Amino acid sequence: MSEGIATYQVVRSKRRRKTMTLQITRDGKVVIRTPLRTPDNEIDRFFHSRQTWIAKKLNGQDKRKVIGSEPRKFIAGEEFFYLGDPYPLEIAESNGARKALILSHGTFQLASNKTSQTKELFIKWYRERAKEVFGERVHFWSSRFGLTPTGITITSAWQRYGSCSAKNCLSFSWRLLMAPYPVIDYIIVHELAHIKEKNHSRNFWQYLEGLMPDYETQKHWLRENSHLLRL
Repeated sequence: MSEGIATYQVVRSKRRRKTMTLQITRDGKVVIRTPLRTPDNEIDRFFHSRQTWIAKKLNGQDKRKVIGSEPRKFIAGEEFFYLGDPYPLEIAESNGARKALILSHGTFQLASNKTSQTKELFIKWYRERAKEVFGERVHFWSSRFGLTPTGITITSAWQRYGSCSAKNCLSFSWRLLMAPYPVIDYIIVHELAHIKEKNHSRNFWQYLEGLMPDYETQKHWLRENSHLLRL
């Protein structure tokens, strides 16, 4: 433990972890995951070197908690997440485009004559962008690892953000588009790994760690922040 902005908890991994990672839980606890035999003084230096980052994340977390706990109102000024960042909603007579909802200049812009359809328009927008973003990331990772899916589909699943069928077709929820890129990549690599390992056995997790050594960091983020990926 250490005095300062926050105390921290150490989790020593018995798996072949090579680096230390720092995570902040939903209730504001700092968790440092380390290789099994990392000295205490080295862990403490690692913690102190990230005090500024921790303070920034804790402040941002407080704001996200408020956003994530309130029911959606779909009104001007309300923030909606895209790739991990919140963007406020603006309602205008014209957003300068033929589409009723666009993301432009740091805001979601909704045509004023479409306010009764706001939720449906957001779902449509997320779906369309999900096809592009997930398609690009699947292509990148599948090419890198030589794991080729038979297809990609977009779903509306809640909390089952990805899946891989027996025939190696991958499915991803458009809700995942609200998460940061590293989390999206984790889910994509996770499902690509199922092309080789169809279950969640020890072999699967070891294989996934070989593909993405820091996957636990992204998995933890998703577990702690899934309440943000809602509409």
